[in-house]
Amino acid sequence: MKAQAAVFREIGVDLTIEEVDIDEPHANEVLIKTAACGVCHSDVHFAKGSIPGPVPTIPGHEPAGIVEAVGEGVTNVAVGDHVIACTSMFCGQCKQCLQGRPHLCMDRRSCQRPKGDTPRISINGERITQFADLSAFCEKMLVHETAVVKINNEIPLDRAALVGCAVTTGVGAALNTAQVKPGSTVAVFGVGGIGISIIQGARIAGAKQIIAIDVVPGKLETARYFGATHTVLGGPDSIDGDAVKAIKKLSKGGVDYAFDAVGMPQLSQQCLYALAPRGLAVIVGAIPTGQKLELDPGHFYLEKSIMGCFMGSNRFHIDALDYFEFYKQGRLDLDAMVTDRFQLGAINEAFALLDGGEINRAVITF
Repeated sequence: MKAQAAVFREIGVDLTIEEVDIDEPHANEVLIKTAACGVCHSDVHFAKGSIPGPVPTIPGHEPAGIVEAVGEGVTNVAVGDHVIACTSMFCGQCKQCLQGRPHLCMDRRSCQRPKGDTPRISINGERITQFADLSAFCEKMLVHETAVVKINNEIPLDRAALVGCAVTTGVGAALNTAQVKPGSTVAVFGVGGIGISIIQGARIAGAKQIIAIDVVPGKLETARYFGATHTVLGGPDSIDGDAVKAIKKLSKGGVDYAFDAVGMPQLSQQCLYALAPRGLAVIVGAIPTGQKLELDPGHFYLEKSIMGCFMGSNRFHIDALDYFEFYKQGRLDLDAMVTDRFQLGAINEAFALLDGGEINRAVITF
């Protein structure tokens, strides 16, 4: 079957809207009519070459849609179901899966089609790689069933899509990875879609102080709307001066948890340095390949820790439904997170605005 998609073929060259061929679903696969897909910095990083990967490909990994067909053996969704999808598909049999960490599955290949099989997506017979095993900047998606979760039909799909990445990553970073404790203090560096989600996760966890740091003044207002109790304007010309000193002053000695929501070595350093003794720094944003993180080892004598976070340490089929329950209860605001909506043909404009820091979370709607 045919579908329109945004295809990435070369670093530094705009994505092109092309007609692609989508295969019929095989066993354990789900065909979805895409309704919406959030635009994430990881898509932009990939298009700029900061995250390596094969081409040609179709980016997009934060989608929602409606099931059109299912393959043999699929039992978790049916035709007509509203669903969201996430890159955290899993085999269910490896050591990580069996220990309750499906987001770290060691055998994603078992959820992909084997080499030599008909590709899920192609153009004139040429295989198109599925970015994040989803490729959601396309009118249709063909994915493994473990990447898909059924949701309530009453949830607007353009907002539900955010749970596929930004919310799962950010809220999960606070609740699952860091396990923020009630009454604790938190700093969040970067107020984009991920940062906003971390702020909301820290608020849901019961943090008493949430300090948001960004170089764009308008984003600090956004941070306060979503739950930040204090803000710090970062950057060399900031009126707040050194961000670490400002955080330590506000928190009376350092925060219990600090999150790099951008993925910049300088911010990851500041996360560690802004901690109180025994504090935890979490790198949530994707640091581009090839960059190095250098740290002053003296901070480790205060028993500080630094760790990575992949997709909010999620158990997607459990966590996503919890997040929608938070949404229904008014504790998680998805509506205000979507600041811009674009049609597929404006994908390059959306990339440019996101890369320039001019928007928080844009959604491509179909």
